[in-house]
Amino acid sequence: MLYYLFNYLNKNYTIPGTGVFQYITFRMAMAVIVSLLVTTVFGRRLIDYLRFKQVGETVRNLGLEGQMQKSGTPTMGGIIIILGILIPTLLFAKLDNIYVIMMLITTVWLGLIGFLDDYIKVFKKNKEGLAGKFKITGQVGLALIIGWTMYSNTSITIRQEVKLPVKYDAPVDFHMRGDKPVYTQDVKSTKTTMPFYKNNEFDYGKVLKFLGKGYEQYALLVFMVFVIVIITAVSNGANITDGIDGLATGTSAIIGLTLAILAYVSGNIITADYLNIMYIPNSGELVIFAGAFVGACVGFLWYNSYPAQVFMGDTGSLAIGGIIAVFAIIIRKELLVPVLCGIFLVENVSVMMQVGWFKFTKKRYGEGRRIFLMAPLHHHYQKKGFHEAKIVTRFWIICIFLAILTVITLKLR
Repeated sequence: MLYYLFNYLNKNYTIPGTGVFQYITFRMAMAVIVSLLVTTVFGRRLIDYLRFKQVGETVRNLGLEGQMQKSGTPTMGGIIIILGILIPTLLFAKLDNIYVIMMLITTVWLGLIGFLDDYIKVFKKNKEGLAGKFKITGQVGLALIIGWTMYSNTSITIRQEVKLPVKYDAPVDFHMRGDKPVYTQDVKSTKTTMPFYKNNEFDYGKVLKFLGKGYEQYALLVFMVFVIVIITAVSNGANITDGIDGLATGTSAIIGLTLAILAYVSGNIITADYLNIMYIPNSGELVIFAGAFVGACVGFLWYNSYPAQVFMGDTGSLAIGGIIAVFAIIIRKELLVPVLCGIFLVENVSVMMQVGWFKFTKKRYGEGRRIFLMAPLHHHYQKKGFHEAKIVTRFWIICIFLAILTVITLKLR
């Protein structure tokens, strides 16, 4: 909103300083600042309101140190994160940008699913919350919307190098890369970024090439399967990771900052050309959303760090996981998710290993056996006697390492 206002003032009245809103870096900085203010200043009021309404977390006794002291801590704090994302984005981003629109839809969509789950737990006194099948249905529904939009929307293109004569009916751009002349076109494509690979690109449309002639017609189906798996896995991974104070919030902030860097280099034609990576026209606007996301996570951490004064609940965890997944898909870096979101992946896998091994051994030996003292993994370390704060800090350090590794994959091929 403010972008349009100041752009209008700059064009019609040439008021000094109004032109600064044209710069993505300035608007990103403002998004971070406003997000921090929203989450820290208004977050306190919302926490007091949640406590007044007795919206407290019901804690099951799992035998973890200090666990029962958390009973009654306000939950549904994810509302703070969502407001910290939406308000700065609406103020500073170009709201007609298709990428921004998709991120806003993702935030609201998964935020509502998480809110419904928390509402059932708190007000309906049902500890199970929203049935898992309905959560998955909501996540798959969002994945179908994102996948179809990415595949069919004419505003979503990539700029790729072509040789004359061209085969696409699109304008041809020309520039020099060193001493070499380069011709490019903005075209619809099912390509994405492939880490650790020389040419750095992977085409979903060619996955079923072994089927022979006509395989291209299944490109949408292949792409949809990838999108569904990534969104459901990362969203649920963030949900599982949100088990001790500050863990999911801090790791999400680190991941969000990394995605902001990736969005900036992918949406800046000079940087993308220098790094020889895929340039995605108009995707640079996502940096403003990423700034708001990081600011919201860091601001929420003010109250969520140990000992937590509020929990995000599924309202926040489902939303931030989905945001990370959709953001990565939009900037065509989704195949980097297993590296960047390694913490979420390990937490997810630890639960699957624990449950799978328990069922297998119970069927084979008559009694269930466990791999970990408790799953997900962070509870295993709690059982081993590590303090919450130490576990969180070490997981953050690992997440920072994975974030750096993710960024350097742009050149590490």
